[in-house]
Amino acid sequence: MEQQQLFQKSLKKLGLKSVIPENMQLINSEEFKEFIKILYLPSGYTVTIDFTIHKTIAPSLIFVSPNQFMKIEEVGIAPGYLIFYNRDFYCIQIHDAEVACDGLLFNNIHNMPLVSLPDEEAEFTNYLFAQISGEIELNDSSLEEMIRTYLKQLLIKSTRIWKRQHLEKAVSEQPGDLEFFRNFTLLVDVHFRKKHSVADYADLLSIAPKTITHKFKRLNLPQPNDVIKNRVILEAKRLLVHTGKTAKEIAYELGYDDPAYFSRLFQLKTGESPSGFRLKYHGEAEN
Repeated sequence: MEQQQLFQKSLKKLGLKSVIPENMQLINSEEFKEFIKILYLPSGYTVTIDFTIHKTIAPSLIFVSPNQFMKIEEVGIAPGYLIFYNRDFYCIQIHDAEVACDGLLFNNIHNMPLVSLPDEEAEFTNYLFAQISGEIELNDSSLEEMIRTYLKQLLIKSTRIWKRQHLEKAVSEQPGDLEFFRNFTLLVDVHFRKKHSVADYADLLSIAPKTITHKFKRLNLPQPNDVIKNRVILEAKRLLVHTGKTAKEIAYELGYDDPAYFSRLFQLKTGESPSGFRLKYHGEAEN
């Protein structure tokens, strides 16, 4: 496989890039920030997604949304691969009925984007990447649909493995519970800047707030109020670290009219003030 291959037609774009030491500066730059990304990494890699560190102990797939921060901290001995594409090429929201991965592989409430691959699944994943690479090289008139077909297979297979690895068995086997998990996740990700209470999401789901709380308890999930607040805090961390906005500006952006209340919430959730978190993060990054 070449170090980078690219398919581009009109506004549609998909690329495949080798994850090797000489490419790390580019991969960790802003170059791919706007794309949906899938990392396929052998063992021995360390990757930070937002503020969570993931270490690969087996061949693994990591799914990264355009709004997430990604940095490969350590490179393993064997090369990995990065596939990146835009929503014009394949939008998981529009095609949700085909792959049902939104809220699981991408944008999930627990920030669990990693799938570890058993040997037989790693072989199939190698096959899919080889086929995508071959199609790009072939440059045939039908390659766009072929690449999209292989990408869909990758997403469907990964979603099945993700459910086995990250969800309680009872949840993954009950379609109704799984859809509730996904729907709540997606609603929080869309509305967390303005809707901060369980009652807000109960209205969106047309159920009673107590029903949400009971479902979360039955599914062995954190309290729904904590899920909502944790999503707000994650966004606040991103804005503190990756922008120059003040804590007051961030509070207003996240729907809090009282910046002092927001600062207390941030301190309660992280153990640090917004300004303290920013200073600490940038200090560690420099070291």
